[in-house]
Amino acid sequence: MHTDATIHHDLTQGSDEWLAARNGLLTASEVKLILTPTLKIANNEKTRAHVYEIAAQRITGYTEPTYIGDEMLRGYVDEVKARDLYSEHIAPVEEVGFITRDVLDGCVIGYSPDGMGIMGDFGIECKSRRQKFQVQVVTGNAIPDEHILQVQTGLLVTGWDYIDYISYCGGLPMWVIRSEPVREYQEAILIAAAAFEKQVAEKVEEFGNRLASAPVVIDTEREIEQEMVI
Repeated sequence: MHTDATIHHDLTQGSDEWLAARNGLLTASEVKLILTPTLKIANNEKTRAHVYEIAAQRITGYTEPTYIGDEMLRGYVDEVKARDLYSEHIAPVEEVGFITRDVLDGCVIGYSPDGMGIMGDFGIECKSRRQKFQVQVVTGNAIPDEHILQVQTGLLVTGWDYIDYISYCGGLPMWVIRSEPVREYQEAILIAAAAFEKQVAEKVEEFGNRLASAPVVIDTEREIEQEMVI
């Protein structure tokens, strides 16, 4: 584990406290929005939307709720099953809520692993898969493209020796693929994260300047119970 990484053991993933810890931060699961599969800095609608999302979180200190569908609920259940099976058959792991690290002069990245080895030298990333995708993962024996950046960012944040990617589908064998840090990915993530941090900081500053120059600013109150969950 990197000496400058901070582990938040007491946070339950999905809780209000967990959301507050992630507020305003780039996280491993969203690096795919700022970096392309070919390791180029992304510049598209999803990238720009995430810049505004993180800027808004920093301005308000609030993270808007997201819709929790059947797939996500199934994922929560399968994650626990996968972690228990891994602990029983491969190596014991413990739950950990959130890990953060200042990777580059104030650029903080967060990572929510699905488990950490009791010696703190490795972690696990569990994914609940439909059976057709499980067959694809097993036969290909490779981490799906959409999850590679998340795993490599997790390794960058933590400094772990490896992360075991666990693909789980009830009724089919659980599949484990070991991933170690890849320098090319780590360097590309750092460059993209620095560029993203610069964009977010600029939007926060621009927002403040716009308010400062407005002839009238009308404040409003947030009514959380009335928010649309989309």
